Amino acid sequence: MLKIPYGKQNINEEDIKAVVEVLRSDWLTQGPMIERFEKTVAEYCGAKFAVAVSNATAALHIACLAVGLKSGDILWTSPNTFVASSNCGLYCGASVDFVDIDPKTYNMSLQALQEKLDLASSMGKLPQILIPVHFAGQACEMEKIANLVKPYGITIIEDASHAIGGEYKGKKIGSCAISDMTVFSFHPVKIITTGEGGMILTNREDLYKILIRLRTHGITRDPLFMDGESHGPWYYQQVDLGFNYRITDLQAALGVSQMKRLDEFIQRRHWLAQRYNNLLQDLPLTTPWQHPDTYSAYHLYVIKLKLEELSKTHKTVFEEIRSAGINANLHYIPVHTQPYYKKLGFKIGDFPEAEKYYRQAISLPLYYSLSEQEQDYVIQVLKEVLQ
Repeated sequence: MLKIPYGKQNINEEDIKAVVEVLRSDWLTQGPMIERFEKTVAEYCGAKFAVAVSNATAALHIACLAVGLKSGDILWTSPNTFVASSNCGLYCGASVDFVDIDPKTYNMSLQALQEKLDLASSMGKLPQILIPVHFAGQACEMEKIANLVKPYGITIIEDASHAIGGEYKGKKIGSCAISDMTVFSFHPVKIITTGEGGMILTNREDLYKILIRLRTHGITRDPLFMDGESHGPWYYQQVDLGFNYRITDLQAALGVSQMKRLDEFIQRRHWLAQRYNNLLQDLPLTTPWQHPDTYSAYHLYVIKLKLEELSKTHKTVFEEIRSAGINANLHYIPVHTQPYYKKLGFKIGDFPEAEKYYRQAISLPLYYSLSEQEQDYVIQVLKEVLQ
């Protein structure tokens, strides 16, 4: 029986060579390859600054800290995401709330956002930070989101963990043309990988300088940020409470090498997604709708079952797919339904579109090295299970 994962990295000989070269160099960490990786990603996306970190969770955390999120503040994000998108607010002592999703894109709903802003404004409880999540690689409607929140002075941090290589209105996701910061993930199931790793992009030099310090214990060697004069070339000062969120040169070397194939990875994902669209169209399911303003990175290919046309439950369909050797997945369990968040006061029914989506969604295998034969097998199994 075939064993097909839902996502998988693609490592070639050039990637391995790049890492080996660093292993043989003088720098395994805190060396020149990190800056090269940052510059490579920033130039690709069209942003001025980039800060590479140990993972995207760390990136979200210090992005929030960089704009001063603190106890008594509020952060809003989507319930259809991984818990890191909201946990970053809790790490800072802030409270967290969610904006329900659009039933077509599965991204943050503009209508829900407008309604929530109107209510929050009337109550004096507006958020300091909004984190739209580019789910599955498709950008949120960022221009309209910005038009809604910017009059209130709300900071926008794009969670683009799924979306490097994607575009919004002809510009690369990560350009920060509309937002204050953008966060990427380089986990092995993402578009490109550094093993573990993340990055924050911004066009604001003030944020960049804070992020650099927060990444490394809050330490600076820049006399401009020191209290008093430097004692000498060895001298540093801790001026913030930072963290050890550094990435290594080994990881950065892999990232630089992977970036050379990013567009190739995206094109292949689009080809596979279109093939799914064509071959699944007669089944009782909904294929992913793409907004005309976006060019998705297609991190995920999510179908929604038309359960009213099936005699089987969502769970049964999922289990039968898994039993056929296809490691389908489900992205995501709505964050507000997690036990930890229920303790914070959230309950089932708070965000009905995200909950309805969860009851129907299945993530099918989609990755660069997925072969036509493997994809045909996935489609064959789906047809057998659903028909």
